[in-house]
Amino acid sequence: MDLQLTVPCAVVSTQPIRPILKHIGDSRQSVVCDVSGGVPTILYWGAALNAVSLANLDAIATATARPSMPGVTDAINAISLVPCHGDGATMRPGIGGHRPGGRHWAPRFSFVSCEVVDQQLISIARDDVAQLELETKLVCSAWGTLHATAMLRNIGESRYLLTNLTITLPIIGSATQLLTFSGRWAREAQLHRRDFVDGAWTAENRTGRTSHEHLPLIFATERFADEWNGQVWGAHLAWSGNSVLLAEVLPDGRKYMQLGELLHAGELCLEPGESYATPEVIGVWSGDGLNSATHALHRNVRSRSHHPTVKSPRKVMLNTWEAVYFDHDLTRLCALADAAANVGVERFVLDDGWFGSRRNDKSGLGDWFVSPDVYPNGLAPLISHVRKLGMDFGIWVEPEMVNPDSDLFRTHPEWVLMSPGYEPVLARNQLVLNLAHPDAYAHIYRQLDALLSENDIAYVKWDMNRAHVHATGSDGAAGTHNQTRAVYQLIDQLRAAHPHVEIESCASGGGRIDHEILRRTERVWTSDCNDALERQIIQRGTSMLVPLEVMGAHIGPPTAHTTGRRQSLSFRGATAMFGHMGVEWNLLTLRDDQQIQLRHIIDLYKQHRELLHSGDFVRYDVTSDNSAVAHGVISTDKRKALLSYAQLSTAQGLVSSMWKIHGLLSDVKYTVTYVPLGDSREHASLTMTGDQLGRVGIQPPMLFPESAVLIYLKSQ
Repeated sequence: MDLQLTVPCAVVSTQPIRPILKHIGDSRQSVVCDVSGGVPTILYWGAALNAVSLANLDAIATATARPSMPGVTDAINAISLVPCHGDGATMRPGIGGHRPGGRHWAPRFSFVSCEVVDQQLISIARDDVAQLELETKLVCSAWGTLHATAMLRNIGESRYLLTNLTITLPIIGSATQLLTFSGRWAREAQLHRRDFVDGAWTAENRTGRTSHEHLPLIFATERFADEWNGQVWGAHLAWSGNSVLLAEVLPDGRKYMQLGELLHAGELCLEPGESYATPEVIGVWSGDGLNSATHALHRNVRSRSHHPTVKSPRKVMLNTWEAVYFDHDLTRLCALADAAANVGVERFVLDDGWFGSRRNDKSGLGDWFVSPDVYPNGLAPLISHVRKLGMDFGIWVEPEMVNPDSDLFRTHPEWVLMSPGYEPVLARNQLVLNLAHPDAYAHIYRQLDALLSENDIAYVKWDMNRAHVHATGSDGAAGTHNQTRAVYQLIDQLRAAHPHVEIESCASGGGRIDHEILRRTERVWTSDCNDALERQIIQRGTSMLVPLEVMGAHIGPPTAHTTGRRQSLSFRGATAMFGHMGVEWNLLTLRDDQQIQLRHIIDLYKQHRELLHSGDFVRYDVTSDNSAVAHGVISTDKRKALLSYAQLSTAQGLVSSMWKIHGLLSDVKYTVTYVPLGDSREHASLTMTGDQLGRVGIQPPMLFPESAVLIYLKSQ
């Protein structure tokens, strides 16, 4: 049988379309795009171009034109923001989907329009055969980040089943190292450096939250780039649900990174007239190493109008979890509040166990009313006691979850994300509540609104303790996308009704840390692990995405809850100093000397928190065997700094290498003073120039494993 092609579609031209070049950028960076294909292709992303270069953009198109190559298609398959298989691109397509019967599965877009307004490049492309319209947007921000999004519209008359829509950013060939992050519960944000010269690396997250396992952040660097030197390109997916990350070297040598939401089969179906917008991909470029790149990401978080340090200093908090767990007793909690106020705590946060039948982790989730058994007079007596001590009151909730043993589930079992006909998969004795169900959403909002309206609550710890598994929505399709959007909507609605309340994003610790959740929260819980040794690495990795003031860092008890290690209070205090400090320890068990030392550490934090939460966080590479780490904060005017040197394990040599302290003003003298942490260690101060500190450095003291020192530098 002869098959006849009747599709009215021209063969892809082997001749390049005349480039249409557009530039966005400022003194920090330049981005040059060719928009002639309809979807922008980044030809250059790096250091700011001067006026002469900007007047001669055509030269960039000529210089970057690809030669004809054997063994590949004749089509010009550019690495655009959304590369299309229909254009001849053999990389992972940036768009996937089809109409009923599998039709129009590989669209091909053509130029419609493009405009540049206020450092925003907005391009519209259309496929008249597939009847799809694609709008892409690139924005160069004032704080040095590049923001990329895409929106697909169904302009046809039948439904379009979307399988993926991602953002692709090119990587220069000289970037031969790839930095990625892995992790697990209580061991998040573990950094890995690997060669990036061939093949592909990918990470797929299906947990329904940002995830402990795959922080949605990638860096590509030149081979010898470090914290202070070399070119760096990075990208972060600002999304709190499922995700996919890819970095690949193509056979022709080109490199790219691709980030987007991971969609389950059938999860998104665009009806005629409907559209889907990708999560924002936030790119960073630096010519001065990783510190500079991460500073741009920090500035992006700090640019929000509700950023916490805009309103007030970050208050020291006490969280009751590791002090009392589920054993809530009013007399004991009031005594704990007394002890907290005595050492300088400014916020008292009541954790799990205050509501419904929640005497353990097997029941009560979903019943967000104060337990009459534990608090017969409500929370008012405890809140009143806390407020009289001069502290704010905070509370723990987990609104996205429900226990089968709860009033809510017994009344509305249909309000959960589960697949009818299957036994639901439990985790931590709980299921996921379907917040995309209008009635379930309204019920939870009413309960939380009442809780915040009827009580003097200044802070909410918003937890999410289990992954989405077989999470089916009311329509029978996978429900994670709609659930993530519903969570955003719920937080936004509560914030509008209670603008004075701060919200912490927690998901079994560091399972929901991203820039999109931080558009609507003031803090993230970095990890459920308060072991200071583990925290040194966890906080270092997390600092590459978010600034210290939103990164919860608590002083735990002498014996760590998650690891069993015992550590000194000075080491725990030095570690928690570089974050939003809190305490998670039964203070009723402290000896007098421990109370004095803890009060001293908290006073140090208060003394330096303006610097810690407004300056630039910097990391230093101090050893080749990772036996020690160093980091700290330098003020934006570079006149003062608070730095930490921590010995993690025994070193290969008896004496540590010199610590070269970069980032200061070279021709300015600094007084370098060791900061006592309430222990007996004493060190003499010295005076050195910024040039000497960066080129010669200082000799770190002899330290036992799992100990640290702080130094304070101030210009003369």
